[in-house]
Amino acid sequence: MRILVQSESFDVGAETAQFAQGHENVGALVTFTGIVRNNDAGTLTEMQIEHYPGMTEKALTTIATEAQTRWKLQDVLVIHRHGDLAPGEMIMMVATAARHRKAAFEAADFLMDYLKSRAPFWKREITSEGAEWVAAKDDDEEALKRW
Repeated sequence: MRILVQSESFDVGAETAQFAQGHENVGALVTFTGIVRNNDAGTLTEMQIEHYPGMTEKALTTIATEAQTRWKLQDVLVIHRHGDLAPGEMIMMVATAARHRKAAFEAADFLMDYLKSRAPFWKREITSEGAEWVAAKDDDEEALKRW
C-alpha cells in the first residue's frame, strides 16, 4: 500500500507502471484519475486544497486498509494533491490490484466514494467573481450508503 499526499503533479503512466510491477497473482489493475473540473460558468481560475499533514495520511490509510480487507486486494495506491491547482490539472489517483476485476473495480469505486466524502481535505474555488469553500454534496453522502 502506498499513500501519498503531495503538492507536486504526478505522471499517471509512470505511477501505473510502477504499481503494476511484481504482482504475479493479480488479474486486474484498476486506476482512476481525478482532474480539476471547471465550474459550469467556466470562471474557475484555481482550486485551493488544504489538509492537515499527518491526520490526512492516517485517514487515507484507514480508508485504503478497509478496501484492502473487504476485497482482498493485493495492493492499493492513493495519491492526492494539495495546494493551488488549475482546471485540467490532476488532483488525485487511485489504483487497486486484485486477483479478479470485480474486486478491483468495486474497491476503486469504494475508495473514490470515501475519499470524496470522508478524506480530510478542504477545497476552495477561486473564480473571477471571488472565492468560495466547496460544500459537501448530498449525492456524495448518498453514495456512501451502498457500502
